[in-house]
Amino acid sequence: MSDDGAGAGSGANADEPPTRRRDDGVGTVFLVGSGPGDPDLLTVKAKRLIESADVVLHDKLPGPEILGEIPEAKREDVGKRAGGEWTPQEYTNRRMVELAREGNRVVRLKGGDPFVFGRGGEEAEHLAEAGVPFEVVPGVTSAIAGPSVAGIPVTHRDHASSVSFVTGHEDPTKDESAVDWEALAATGGTIVVLMGVGKLPAYTAELRDAGLGGDTPVALVERATWPDMRVATGTLDTIVDARDEAGIEPPAITVIGDVAATRDRVVTFLENAGSAPVRPATEGDDDGSVGGDET
Repeated sequence: MSDDGAGAGSGANADEPPTRRRDDGVGTVFLVGSGPGDPDLLTVKAKRLIESADVVLHDKLPGPEILGEIPEAKREDVGKRAGGEWTPQEYTNRRMVELAREGNRVVRLKGGDPFVFGRGGEEAEHLAEAGVPFEVVPGVTSAIAGPSVAGIPVTHRDHASSVSFVTGHEDPTKDESAVDWEALAATGGTIVVLMGVGKLPAYTAELRDAGLGGDTPVALVERATWPDMRVATGTLDTIVDARDEAGIEPPAITVIGDVAATRDRVVTFLENAGSAPVRPATEGDDDGSVGGDET
């Protein structure tokens, strides 16, 4: 749908998705991806919509710089963080519909891209079922941007011709994991795990059990593009210790595969803000930290 909220024509039967008239007074909800956190990586459209919104329902993941530019009076935090405070998805769904039916222009702001492990699909379906018009505004996904700013390409002609994106934090109500680590180990490509810091020991062990070599390069990129971005590098055998030594915490991206070793070959000349000064965990200070301003 476009910004003016124009919907489908009339004549829909009961089996078809609900439609919206132009004059019903219902506001539009924009499912907006904010990118990995650097305000300069917001799309032009995302920035315009944030500025013109009546209400911004945001995750914690857009980052402090982006959130800090939104007037507090029109911000509502509906974010979820692994192991911490969280807002039930059902509340967020209800709140989007309530605000739209009051005639508000609503931005549902998410980290990265709203349709990459961001529950954007669930929210789109809920809005459609409620008869609320919405628009999806893609963002730069952290699954690619996070490794990139750390000097790690997710594909490389010499190392990987495929890439798999995996969540490390599945719905806890599932009876069993939907991630086939054995199949991923057999692909020979890059594996990028989002929200996988806490379960790192479990899935690295599964990958080793599935035949992936213990010397496979691995990198963890925490808070990619944020001012306090940190990177830890190692192998499938050593990355858990590297994580603990560096104190890596969510949100972070895990990159598994030969491409992860690219960082060591380019980092000296990498000038992405917050990336080049960051040292591998094995070269950190005695307290395991990684200095953001050191060269």
